This record gives sequence, structure tokens and C-alpha cells, in this order.
Amino acid sequence: MIMGAILAVIFAVSTAYSGMKAGLTVAAGIPGSIIGSGLIAAFAKKKGILGKNLLQGMSSGGESIASGMIYVLPAIIIIGGRVNFISGVLVGALAVLFAIGTASLVENYLIVEEHGKLVYPESMAISEALVASEAGGDSLKFMGIGFGIGGILTLLTTQVFGWVNSTITYVGNSFYRWKMSTEVNPMLAGIGFVVGLDVALTMFAGSILSNFAITPLIANFTQMAGNHAKDWNDVSIAVNQMGVDQVAGSYSKYIGAGMMLCGGIVGAVKLIPVIVTSLKKTLNARNNGNDERNLLGIWSLIIAIVAIFVVGLFIAGNIVMAIVGAILSIILALLFVIVSARLAGTIGCSNAPVSGMTIASLVIMTLVFVLFGWTSNAHNQILLLFGVFIVTAISVGGAYTQTQKVGFVIGGNKNEMMKYFMIAAMIGVIVVVGTTVILEPQLKITGSNPPFGMPQANLIATLTTGIMSGNLPWIMIIIGVVMAIVCWMLGLSIMTVALGFYLPISTTSIILVGALIKLLIDKITKDKELKDRRIQSGVSLSSGLIAGGSIIGLIGIILHVTGVLNDKAPAGFAGSNEMGLILLAVLVITIIIPLLNIKKETK
Repeated sequence: MIMGAILAVIFAVSTAYSGMKAGLTVAAGIPGSIIGSGLIAAFAKKKGILGKNLLQGMSSGGESIASGMIYVLPAIIIIGGRVNFISGVLVGALAVLFAIGTASLVENYLIVEEHGKLVYPESMAISEALVASEAGGDSLKFMGIGFGIGGILTLLTTQVFGWVNSTITYVGNSFYRWKMSTEVNPMLAGIGFVVGLDVALTMFAGSILSNFAITPLIANFTQMAGNHAKDWNDVSIAVNQMGVDQVAGSYSKYIGAGMMLCGGIVGAVKLIPVIVTSLKKTLNARNNGNDERNLLGIWSLIIAIVAIFVVGLFIAGNIVMAIVGAILSIILALLFVIVSARLAGTIGCSNAPVSGMTIASLVIMTLVFVLFGWTSNAHNQILLLFGVFIVTAISVGGAYTQTQKVGFVIGGNKNEMMKYFMIAAMIGVIVVVGTTVILEPQLKITGSNPPFGMPQANLIATLTTGIMSGNLPWIMIIIGVVMAIVCWMLGLSIMTVALGFYLPISTTSIILVGALIKLLIDKITKDKELKDRRIQSGVSLSSGLIAGGSIIGLIGIILHVTGVLNDKAPAGFAGSNEMGLILLAVLVITIIIPLLNIKKETK
């Protein structure tokens, strides 16, 4: 339990940090199983594979909270509000109870009766990792190497001590105005290695489109405007005086928001057959008479449904708003938790369109709030807290079902896993809400290279505020929607292109570097068995990069916020682009060398 709680904290913190930084999260099941295998081998051998399974389940429990909450919770800060720790924890805890309770009602059908029909790809991969856990020693070694690389390089940069520059930036300010930037961030490189070239290249394509086509085009026209033409978002700025970053922030950004909105809607529409199938089969599902009694799940669901009305009243201070918000939250969360649980069986949790389901839910809730006349900023903050309930429930529902499938495959006790997963998720709620509160000053910083991109949270804040106020730059949103439709017609992932379009190119370019390192390892290793070992070790090393970079980065921010460390920008050569290039070379070399040193085993 103690080891599992520690893993839940680590994965909750690192996922929250990396998700707010880049809009991408990495599922914790496989790294959790690898670390869990090493910990069980070191400290609790008698627990065996079932103990390892509990640790990977607790890792997933902590990570699933962050993979949901970060899409909505920071939006409260973006619109000018403050995250109340108690309110956030209450809403998150109820979402955990609701999701586990709802998923437990359908898990026997989805996991047992549909065995062989629903493939649960990530569950099977985790099961294989647990069965092959004798390889855990090497995996732990490479995760440790990655943690060291990520931690040390993060310590050197402005995230902690500020000794060296970690951002390489080139800007063109002539008639063709562009910007190219790369942040040497070990965490983002690790994410790139894990997600692979297809995702990284598609994201980077979105950034190329934004930074080298759309923004220069808009900037060209802004230079032709007269002095009377002002920025729609800030009337103190004449559009003909706007720099590249200002053009991107006031115009290109909203095209990206339109692309993400369309991606969310397309994703929700695609889910309609899944929703219909899930509801039909859930209603027709037979209860297994020999099934273990599900008292904890049923009580969790009952408590969550009753308590959301009470907590809603505590949050809103208005009985009607509390009832309307709670009813909408329960209906939407119930619907999408079942869908999320089923999607875990078809495409896995990492690929589940959680943000798309959340966007669809919040657009519906926002329109209802507008109909009732609740359109102030305070009302928007209340709306977003109900949104936190929905998105957390969706994320937890899929992760919980995926975890229980692993237990079914290897012969674990599902009630024991439910308890451990629930505890880990509750820990995750406290950690993620606490992390968001601590990071609040950093989350408010905007500009060309903000510390946190938060694409989904920014989109949700833009949409809810814009719908309530009627003050959205609709022409930009519509252009983004049209571009998204073109992406869909070309067979591209709308959300992946949109993330690249919206995020700073400094983020997507280093993710691409990580993916290219994986490609390099793949191409220069001819032996298939050796290639598999190197790639698997690379995933372990990348998990260490993500954990080391995010945890040390978070500690650095805490030290800066509390005044223990002063903000320091490197000067001279240490602050130059050349220094950034040297740091990039160091990062690439320190990732490649340990992987190439893996030799083929001799029999």
C-alpha cells in the first residue's frame, strides 16, 4: 500500500505537469508495472505477480486523475478565478466514487462476458509486462538513467537554478515574419520517444502550418492596416505594430481553438454508435450469479449521486443552479463513463478521446447555463467545477476498467483491486488539486513561450467564456473548424494537428526530437530481438525522463514561488542560442549512448 501510494503520487504529479505543459499524457500502466515489478522483487517477493498488479493499478489510479483534471481545472485560473483546494478535492473525490461505482456495474459484462470480443490492447500489454517481469531489473536501470538525465538537465535551466539557456529561438521580422523555437526539455523529449514519429510529426506539421504559413500571412495583412485599426482583444494595440507573438496570440491561437473544437465534436459524433451499443448491451447484460458481491461499487455510486447535489449547493450557493448542474453532470458523466469503459476495451485509455467528450459535455452545459441566464464569470467558475467532475469521472472510468481487465487476465481479486485503485485515485485527487494550487502563479503567465501551454484548458476557458459573453472571434473559430474538416477529409488526426497548431513550436519541436531518436535507434539496429530490447529500454528511459524532468521542474517552481530561489536568467554565452544547441546535443547523446550500449545476449 505504501509503495503503491508513492507511485500514485509520482505518476499524478508527473502527468499533471507534463499534461499542462504539452497537452499530452502518458498512460502509467506499463511503467507502473515495470517499477512495481522491481519494487516487489526488492521488498515484497512473496506478493509475486498479484502484488505487482496492485502496484500498476495504483499507478494508473493516480495518473488517471491527472489525465482528466488537467483539461478543466486550470481553466478556472485562466478565466481569472482561483482554485479552492477543498472544493477541488471534494469534486474530484466524488468523481472517483461515481466513476468506479458506474464502471463496476458494467465491468462483469465488459471484462468477462465480452472476453475475446473486446481486445483491451493496453491491458494485454500490461499483463505481458507483468508476466515477463524478470526483465524488470534492466527496465528499472534505464528508468533510473532517464530520471538522472531529466533531473540534472532540468536543474541547470531556468526551471530551477537558471545557469544555462534551454530555449533556442530564431525570429524573422522582415516582410516574411516567422518564428522557430525549441525548448530543450528532457520531459518533452521522453514524451516524443513514447508517442512515436507519427504522432510527433503530425503535431509538428500543425506547428509548421501555424508558424510558417498562417501567422506570417496574418502578420503581412496587419502591416497594411492603418493606425486606427486595433487588436480585437486589446484596443490599446494598433494591429500594424503587432509582433509575431502578438499576432499568434490574438489570431492564430483562436484558429487552433476552432480546430480543437471541431475535433472534439467529430470525436463525439464518432462515438454515437459506441454510445448506443454500450447502452444497449449494458441494459441487456446478464448478471453472473457467481459474481463477487459489488457492495463497495454500489455504495460508491449512491454516495456520489447524493453528495454531488450537496457539494453542488456548497459550490454554487444557489439551489436551482446546484440541482441543474448536478443533474447535467450525472447524466453526462454516466453516459461517457460507460463509453470510456468500453473504449478501454477497443482502443485503450491512452487513445481515448477524453478531451473530446469533455468539450461536448461542457458546450451542452454552457448552453443550458446561458438559457437560465447564468452568464457571469462567477457562474462560469461554478460551471467549470461541474466540468471537473465530468472529466475526472470519464478518465477514471476507462482506467479502472482497463486495470480490472489486467486483474482478470492474471487471476487477481477484483474487489481488492477496487479498494487499492480507489485509494490511489483519492491520493491523485489531493496531489493534482494541490499541484494546481501551487502552480497558480505560473499558470497565469502568458506570452510567446508560457511555462505551461495548457491547450485543452485554454480551449475550454475560451469556449465557455465566449459562449457566455457572446464575445468570441467567430471568424477565427470558423476558419479553424474549416481547417479541421480538411484534416478529417485527408484522414489526419484533427486533435493531433490542432494541438500542434495551438502549442508553441518550442514544445512540439522537442517532442519531434524524441521521436526521431526512437526512429534512429530503430533504423540502425538490424537485429529484430536487439531492436525490441533497445526500444523497450528506450521507453523505460523515457519514462524516467518524464518523471525526472517533471518532478524536479515542479520542485524548482515551488522553490521559486516560495522565494527560496530567485528568478535568474542566464547571461552572456550561457544565455545564448549556442548554449541551447549544446544542451540539446547533450540531451540527445545521453539518451542514445545507453541504448546503443545494449548488446545482443549470447546463448
